[in-house]
Amino acid sequence: MSEMYGKIKITADLHLLTGMHIGGSNIFSSIGSVDSPVIRDAMTQQPIIPGSSIKGKLRTLLVRTLVQKPVLPKPEDDPEVIIRLFGAGGKTVKRGRLQFADCYLKNAEDLKRFGFTEVKFENTIKRTTSTATPRQIERVIRGAIFAFNLVYDIDDTDQIQEDFENLALALKTLQLDYLGGHGSRGYGKVRFTNFAVQVMNNNLDPEVVDELLEKLKEVETDGLCCL
Repeated sequence: MSEMYGKIKITADLHLLTGMHIGGSNIFSSIGSVDSPVIRDAMTQQPIIPGSSIKGKLRTLLVRTLVQKPVLPKPEDDPEVIIRLFGAGGKTVKRGRLQFADCYLKNAEDLKRFGFTEVKFENTIKRTTSTATPRQIERVIRGAIFAFNLVYDIDDTDQIQEDFENLALALKTLQLDYLGGHGSRGYGKVRFTNFAVQVMNNNLDPEVVDELLEKLKEVETDGLCCL
């Protein structure tokens, strides 16, 4: 094992290919307002993607891909390659190597004239009575681009390649899945572009850094992600 502590900053553009809903609070909403609003930045009132939402989705998708069982284990019983990326709680708390940040809009000026979000009217139909229950769901509009930021802690240089392979696999799988709620109805389709990496506090071989970036760029060229 080769231990050389440092950090790798990973950035990319996260594109919404369809409307996305990640819910916020409507506890103070007035009568006639949207039933299910999106989460917003308190300072700008623009939509955001919480880092916790991305982390949870990527972890779940990676577990499903690697474990290949209908019933997933408890997080503390995940494979070691997942725990070292995302961490674990339970009896033995272990810190993960990935640090996720909230994602903020990059093209807010371009979207300003559209209002950033749309309200989608939907109905749930009760089969026994054919009674419709209408609801209004707010979605961030397609075409929104968010700044994706992630920091990877270098604990063991011998494991970096495998860690980045698994991270790239999770990101590819997300592009075939969805982010947020109501994905089975077409919400939350995303795509990543413009990956970049920056090594901090470590003299990692530049060739290794290039290889890590190439692994992430495979996410961009994965043709299956495109609608």
